[in-house]
Amino acid sequence: VVIFLPQILLLFFFIGLMESSGYMSRAAFLMDGFMSRVGLSGKAFLPLLSSYACAIPGVMATRTIDSPKERLVTIFVAPWMSCSARLPVYLLLVPMLLGGSEGGAKQALIFLSIYVLGTLTAFVVARILRGKLGPDEVPTHFLLELPPYRFPQWKYIFRHVLDRGWAFLKNAGTVILGIMILLWAATTYPKLDSDDPAEVLSHTIVGRISHVIEPIVKPMGFDGRTGTAILTSFAAREVFVGSMAQLFHVDEADEDSETRNSIRDQLAKETWPDGRKMFSPAAVISLLIFYIYALQCLPTTAVVARETGSWKWGIGQFIFMTVFAGVASLIVYQLAKLFGLA
Repeated sequence: VVIFLPQILLLFFFIGLMESSGYMSRAAFLMDGFMSRVGLSGKAFLPLLSSYACAIPGVMATRTIDSPKERLVTIFVAPWMSCSARLPVYLLLVPMLLGGSEGGAKQALIFLSIYVLGTLTAFVVARILRGKLGPDEVPTHFLLELPPYRFPQWKYIFRHVLDRGWAFLKNAGTVILGIMILLWAATTYPKLDSDDPAEVLSHTIVGRISHVIEPIVKPMGFDGRTGTAILTSFAAREVFVGSMAQLFHVDEADEDSETRNSIRDQLAKETWPDGRKMFSPAAVISLLIFYIYALQCLPTTAVVARETGSWKWGIGQFIFMTVFAGVASLIVYQLAKLFGLA
């Protein structure tokens, strides 16, 4: 629960700093013209920008948006801004796509493409959804006063940060804690007396589910073990790397970079029963596409439900983004196979 608190406190600290110094209105004004093309206003810019760090504080930052429908649309597309939790997954997969090489212009270009793809998709969906919802019952106008620049009021800023932090712990934190307990239990029980982490995990509820979902994920280029790693990463996307290391029997290394290299080496050796390379370029691209679009953060769903006042929006967003990610991954993998990348 508390792992999200530092990012939320930092977010509201800088929001308070921008508000208190007089710059917040200017940032919203500068972006209003561009955001209006996708059915949003300049007030949606900061929540979407902050979602690159974490979608949870981004969703909470939508409270500054006056229009109820615009706020719903901003909340709905915010998780498509690639958050920092996705970086460990990208750092594992992108070098695999380039034959194991890290760094360089090609990797930078792929990373840039990943962020651009998620952002452009969010804008397209926002435009469509805003049109479906129609205008607000009470028309809203983007009117604001540009206050003069002034020295920040530190007393106001720190009170603002403490109030927002406590509200998060009291309201969203209780829901997040319950979800995390259920997810932990599903990856722990029933227990098995074995020293093999992969065997222990496969005996749990999540592990057994992976055997059921393999026929579903195989057309996307994944086997049951990769499907299990995807399931465990619904707690946090970073969990994917550790889960892959356990499921594919990768020896632990002292440094994170060495761990990622050893995982890549092991994954490169994996093959399908017919001898085909399991993590071909097509499979890696498919996995990247899935992680760009999937809402694999149950705490975000809880916060969305809390902020919108309805689990309908939270669950609907989760289902839509998961299905969207799966379909996009499936299409990309099948197209890549046609071009001989599988």
